[in-house]
Amino acid sequence: MSTPAPLTEGNLMWTPSAAFRDSSQIAAFMRWLRAERSLAFDDYDSLWQWSVTELEAFWDAVRAYFDVHFDTPATQVLDRHTMPGARWFEGATLNYVQQVFRHAGTSTGTARQRAAIRYAGEAQLLAEVSWDTLEAQVASLAHALRQMGVQRGDRVAGYLPNIPATIVAFLATASLGAVWSGCAPDMGQVAVIDRFRQIEPKVLIAVDGYRYGGKVYDRAPVVADLVATLSSLTDLVLVPQVGSNAAPPAGVRTHAWQEVLAHDVPLAIEPVPFDHPLWIVYSSGTTGMPKPIVHGHGGIVIEQLKLMAFHNNLGPDDVFHWYSSSGWIMWNAQVAGLLLGTTIALYDGNPAYPDAGVLWRFVDDAGVTMFGAGAAFFTNCMKAGIEPARIADVSRLRGLGSTGSPLPVEAYDWIYRHVREDIWLVPMSGGTDFAGSFVAGCPLLPVYSGEMQCRCLGARVEAFDDHGQPLLDAVGELVCTEPMPSMPLYLWGDTDGKRYRDSYFDTYPGVWRHGDWIKITRRGGAVIYGRSDATINRHGIRMGTSELYRVVEDLPEVLDSMVVDLEYLGRESYMPLFVVLREGLVLDDALRDTLRARIRDALSSRHVPNEIVQVPGVPRTLSGKKMEVPIKKLLLGHAPQGIANRDAMANPDTLDWYFDYAARFLAARQAESATA
Repeated sequence: MSTPAPLTEGNLMWTPSAAFRDSSQIAAFMRWLRAERSLAFDDYDSLWQWSVTELEAFWDAVRAYFDVHFDTPATQVLDRHTMPGARWFEGATLNYVQQVFRHAGTSTGTARQRAAIRYAGEAQLLAEVSWDTLEAQVASLAHALRQMGVQRGDRVAGYLPNIPATIVAFLATASLGAVWSGCAPDMGQVAVIDRFRQIEPKVLIAVDGYRYGGKVYDRAPVVADLVATLSSLTDLVLVPQVGSNAAPPAGVRTHAWQEVLAHDVPLAIEPVPFDHPLWIVYSSGTTGMPKPIVHGHGGIVIEQLKLMAFHNNLGPDDVFHWYSSSGWIMWNAQVAGLLLGTTIALYDGNPAYPDAGVLWRFVDDAGVTMFGAGAAFFTNCMKAGIEPARIADVSRLRGLGSTGSPLPVEAYDWIYRHVREDIWLVPMSGGTDFAGSFVAGCPLLPVYSGEMQCRCLGARVEAFDDHGQPLLDAVGELVCTEPMPSMPLYLWGDTDGKRYRDSYFDTYPGVWRHGDWIKITRRGGAVIYGRSDATINRHGIRMGTSELYRVVEDLPEVLDSMVVDLEYLGRESYMPLFVVLREGLVLDDALRDTLRARIRDALSSRHVPNEIVQVPGVPRTLSGKKMEVPIKKLLLGHAPQGIANRDAMANPDTLDWYFDYAARFLAARQAESATA
């Protein structure tokens, strides 16, 4: 462990011990490759290079190493190296659920009674579900779904929070070859309807309400409206959470959760083709209709085994907790721990209630060994003065993950000072779009502040310039130049594939453009600089917004911030900075001067904002991303009605302030133009 240097990008924060490296899942894989495939690699970089140049050999090795069971074998690993359209493991049949339960008993503990799930919540003391119980519940619900008429290819929708019932519902659906799709109950009614109406589910499994931040939210009226609106529904399964006394909605057959779990039947798993749809997930949907993204059984099994084992270092003796809403792709990643026989730990509730230490205490209570959350969680803990090692036993915690937005270097420093100085910090970046990560952690490599350790195995990630040429140690568009098994099969309802192509392949034909700015460092790591479509481009100097946020939000007075760079034809750009201050503070000239000076010193005089404005909040998507692009469009004169879908936002009430500001801002600009 080296002593952290001053807070700058690229400081060495942690180096793995020889024991940590040798005991890692990826080291075991490298030993297996040497013994079984006569392939020897000296380091991670050489392994990565092989994985992205010999795709067929790499992905077949992943399949063989994890002993992924095919009921019928594949005729080939990959038909062609083209995107979109690559087909993986044609002819193979399998099922995601089969991979889950075939590893249920591989542990040093008591096999079938070992915990599959540990869970807690605001009104739920820590409890657990054994592998035996999980399998019995999945089998019973699958039997009930069959009795409802659910067949292969039918859609089953969940309006459920992050509780064990949601995992049971997903696994039961997948075991039939039906297609799962879920939304969290804190999502707005319109957002849920926008998603589910596109996919026409046959069955809806829903809670009557949920608890968050010490409050109870009755969702019975929303469930009734969903039933009335979704004409494809034949059945509703109600999961009690808050004890609502509302009468079941009319128009469908209604089943109680206890009823569908009462069948004593064996689990019957339906083998499906490798590319059979597993689930439908959705883009953030900040404007327009959300994209319904379809992923396949085989691609998800192969990708998530690789990601969870090699890049999160999970095995059957681990306890894995990633704090997530059930509507975020990290919920799917959390469930993927089951593919390795890992115990997964769920927490349902507000991560800051009753205080910002609640998840750290849950990590202690549940015996978590790998804990992840959105980057905002860690920065909020840091600002709240939380010292996890003082309020919880974190001695069993080996790894700490972060995603959702770039983790600032100050958070690296805080983690190594206040969590554990010898912890493996694993920031990663990927997306809902392919249900995986492009850049992540590696237990063989050191950790540097502000930097993700590596490009993931099998992910040929590059930073491209405007001409499609790769860059090194310079910021460019994050692209993937070779196909991966978990890339979308298609977008639901996109019959000619146009929406799919336009979403990912419009800029560089045949190359996946992800929409982030990335820098690949000379040591093989990666730095994410935010969304490429929300870039600051001042006087020809291009910069990701996250760089400015790091400088601004380092001030203790600033809780949150957002910047947009407004570019006008034939005129200089205009860049306002919006800041959320601590309660009771007012933005005055002295604080404005401090902010400008910090930005000038840390970045450049070019990036000093034209205006600094105090705001009540920063609009964010349900997954926590700042809505820079919609606000940018608003200030460029787009109609407020088409700017954002309030029901797809975490804090829709913030929009009204920006609508009022935009009206005044645009009127002033118009007046300036008239007198110019």
